[in-house]
Amino acid sequence: MGAALLLAALAGCAESQTQKSQSQKSQAQEANMTPTSTPGAPVVAFYGDSYTLGIGASDPSKRWSTIVGEQRGWNEFNPSVNGLGFVNNREAFGVDEPALIVAQHPDIVFVTMGLNDNFSYAGAKKQIYAAIIGDLAGLKNDLPDARFIVVEPFWYTDDRPKSLGVIIGWVHDEATAIGADYIPGASHWIEHHPEWMADDGLHPNDAGYAHMAVEMDAALIKLGL
Repeated sequence: MGAALLLAALAGCAESQTQKSQSQKSQAQEANMTPTSTPGAPVVAFYGDSYTLGIGASDPSKRWSTIVGEQRGWNEFNPSVNGLGFVNNREAFGVDEPALIVAQHPDIVFVTMGLNDNFSYAGAKKQIYAAIIGDLAGLKNDLPDARFIVVEPFWYTDDRPKSLGVIIGWVHDEATAIGADYIPGASHWIEHHPEWMADDGLHPNDAGYAHMAVEMDAALIKLGL
């Protein structure tokens, strides 16, 4: 399937997801609004979408963020929401993940956003660019002592729309601007492996998330974490 047809198909899927946004938001909040509680351990917050929420996994314990967090003894705060982007579905879902993260006063903040903004790119380029700057700069301003780890936006098919490279560039540039650590290459982590995808064809399965955890672990070791 060509990139244009792929995006059209996924945009249709995103529309159906929007119809279920309220139940999805409720499920995400119920599962993730309270950090895990290991006394004295750092609080690590994740600003993400379905790929950080763990859609497609058999259990939240199988998602990459929880695997990596448990390996390091972190207290995970993960308010990620399915279908959310810097702009995509932001208004429809009424979710302000940055505000939720700031309220937790985390020691470390992961930013793993941008995948879903490819679905809005054609009509919202300027808004996406501005939102990336606004979100990252705003988080840094509100959490000046936190360590920021910005991850190249995830992707999941062999076809790569031109918008993906543009959004990756914007995210990288703003990560540099706020002095964040940056993890490159994440958009390639699960390509060429259809066996790592859940039945919906859009999200990783347990094996996919396990591989993402391996990749993330190696990247974090390079950063000294």
